[in-house]
Parts: sequence; C-alpha cells; structure tokens
Amino acid sequence: MARMKFICDAERCIECNGCVTACKNEHEVPWGVNRRRLVTVNDGKPGERSISVACMHCNDAPCMAVCPVDCFYKTEEGVVLHDKDLCIGCGYCFYACPFGAPQFPQAGAFGLRGKMDKCTFCAGGPEENSTEVEFKKYGRNRLSEGKLPACAEMCSTKALLAGDGNVIASIYKQRAATRKKGPEVWGWAMAYKEDANIAAQEVKS
Repeated sequence: MARMKFICDAERCIECNGCVTACKNEHEVPWGVNRRRLVTVNDGKPGERSISVACMHCNDAPCMAVCPVDCFYKTEEGVVLHDKDLCIGCGYCFYACPFGAPQFPQAGAFGLRGKMDKCTFCAGGPEENSTEVEFKKYGRNRLSEGKLPACAEMCSTKALLAGDGNVIASIYKQRAATRKKGPEVWGWAMAYKEDANIAAQEVKS
C-alpha cells in the first residue's frame, strides 16, 4: 500500500501561491483558514527560498498523540484525518504540530474557536466518499476519484509533489543529483545560514 506524502522542492518554488489558491477553491475553505501556505526563508537576501507548507501527514503525528478526544485517525495510505464531530476545539493539536497545520475558523478561548480544520490530502473525512456532507465538512475527496491533491496538480513548476512517498522521493533525488544539490537545500545551513557560520567559527576557535 502506498504511503502518501508531500515534498516541496525549494529550488523550483516561485512563490506564486497557486497551491494556496487551488486548495481554497477546491474545498471552499472558510475565510481565515489556510490549509496550505507559503513560507519564505531569508526573505530579500541572497539564497532566498520559498516552500509550500501544510499538514505533512506524519508517520508518528504529534497531533494524534495530544488530542484528548482521539478525533484523529490514519488511513491505509498514511493520510492523517480527523473527525469534526468529535473535535472540541481545544487547540492542543495546534500547539503540538511543528508545521502549524491545524487551523481554527475563529479566535478565542477554549471551546469558542470552532472545529479544527486542516489539510486532508484531498482525502475527505469519515463520512461516505464524495457525499455532500463530506464536502461541507472536509472538502472534495479527490483521492476517491483517483486524483492527486489539487495543490500539487496546480503547481506550475512542479515544485510541490504529492503521492506515493517512494515515488516522489525518487523524483526529488533525481532532481538533486541533476543539479548537484541535495541536503543543503533543506538543512540547517539553508534555514540559519548566518547562525550556522558563526557556530562553525566558534567551534573551530
């Protein structure tokens, strides 16, 4: 069984926000909720890169571990989904997620922020596939139609890849080998270039 994953190739992302727009349009996401967003590193400096971020559907998802009502579950394809009927809007998942994936339609204290919403990898929810109820709560179920997530399909430069983890990893490895770049695109030196150089000099001294 394929394990569904996302990979964003920072060397190809042009910060067009096409993935963000595609997600909102496909699922009619409510105002104030962003299932996918763009993050820019070293903005305005040499080496600036942008990546598209959403729920990464972790193998050992921290949101699942902290949810007091166990509203999260994982599909056979490894997609992390949640049941809005069980969600109490406590916000624990929001604080546990390193990617900021869980979103809430309203700001406020416990129980007042509404039901949590997040990227579903276009896999819907616990309701019957492709029903009106499922669409209203979770958006369109593209996986049941044999399609990939809308964000990845709409990416004009194919920076955002989605699908079988082994397949997209091999695509990224081939790209990295072709341009002779690899770990530095994602590593510490990319995200904290100046700090990494300072730390390296301190170690040498």
